[in-house]
Amino acid sequence: MTLALVLSFTALMLLAVPVGHALVLSSAFAIYFFAGLPLSIVVQQLYQQTQSFPMLALPFFMLAGTLMLGGTLGNELLAFASKVMQRWKGGPLATTVAASVVFGGVSGSAVANASALGSVLIPWQKRQGYPSALCAANNSTSAVIDILIPPSIPLILYSLVSGTSIADLFTAGLLPGVLLAVGLVLCCNWIARRRGFTQTDDSASLRELARLAVLSSPALLLPILILLGLRFGIATPTEISVLAVVYALGMSVFLYRDMNWGRFQDNLIEAGVATGVVMLVIMGSAAVGWILTFDQVPERFAVWITETVQNPILIILSMNILLLIIGMPLDLPPAILLLGPIFVPLAASIGMDPVQLGLMMVLNLGIGLYTPPIGTTLFISASIAKTTLGATTRELWPFFLVSMIVLALVSYVPALTIY
Repeated sequence: MTLALVLSFTALMLLAVPVGHALVLSSAFAIYFFAGLPLSIVVQQLYQQTQSFPMLALPFFMLAGTLMLGGTLGNELLAFASKVMQRWKGGPLATTVAASVVFGGVSGSAVANASALGSVLIPWQKRQGYPSALCAANNSTSAVIDILIPPSIPLILYSLVSGTSIADLFTAGLLPGVLLAVGLVLCCNWIARRRGFTQTDDSASLRELARLAVLSSPALLLPILILLGLRFGIATPTEISVLAVVYALGMSVFLYRDMNWGRFQDNLIEAGVATGVVMLVIMGSAAVGWILTFDQVPERFAVWITETVQNPILIILSMNILLLIIGMPLDLPPAILLLGPIFVPLAASIGMDPVQLGLMMVLNLGIGLYTPPIGTTLFISASIAKTTLGATTRELWPFFLVSMIVLALVSYVPALTIY
């Protein structure tokens, strides 16, 4: 049954069927025609996956992000990140990295980050004299920071399939996110020096930076408030997500006063559409997960790997290679939902903490978002920059190298993710 599932899913993907639909259809095909079981099993799995209280955190975090980034606060955040980075060589490129850090504490989605920041920053960077392909490569890689800084949608999905604490995952994502950001900023600086890009002279004064920091502080405080609320048990993740929406609305209505009914409707629709896409993938993955469990794939895979590769270092390396390969054609949410149940028992068999595994999976699959042939942030960035995928890919290697170094640290240094 698992072989029929894999073959039918691959065929549907090659036919460009959306991932969520492909998961549901391939599951139904495998269950009905190869196991002789009723299709009601598929419907039952689709329904059961939605009956989860922690799942409600997804739409509310998405709504909080759209509310905060859709108005004046989003502009203030972007201005703050831009002015801070203008003091450094390669500042226009590094602005994308800094903006990904501050936006990561609000949106939690790499794709949303690449689209929102790229549409504003890439045209500006091109006017500063930076090549289109380089701007696109920088934007597509920096977006990965967004899924490490809390609140992170992929980390929430991983917690659902692994049973790991969302608070632990959010806390663990901070240091790898900062390390990746620092590495990418240094990379931007090195590229600017190596290729002789001139430094801009419009850096802000300390007074101006302080003013922008104050104006953008409500958004900068949000991830801190989320972490404090979770770590001290003030509220559950779902309750925190609702409070984040209330917080975002309060900032827009009473502090910035830029909220109106039309904008609220647009933000609500945007968050609803994004949630619908993710939820369809989650529901389809539940049916696939049932098939894998029915065929005992996770247990057999864990036994086969541990008997074949016995060294824990090589097992972690094997998991990373597999994740990199799967992350190229498959998007991040379905990859986490499908591979999570398989990798969690394997990691447990070698004594690897599930929090460390979660960060390793999310960062690894995040790299797949800008890796050809099907890289979502790569396509978005190249389209915004109006350049070819080939030219953008050729500019990726220094950013890719930095990401791989951070991935190696996360994979083999538990102290970076376990506190």
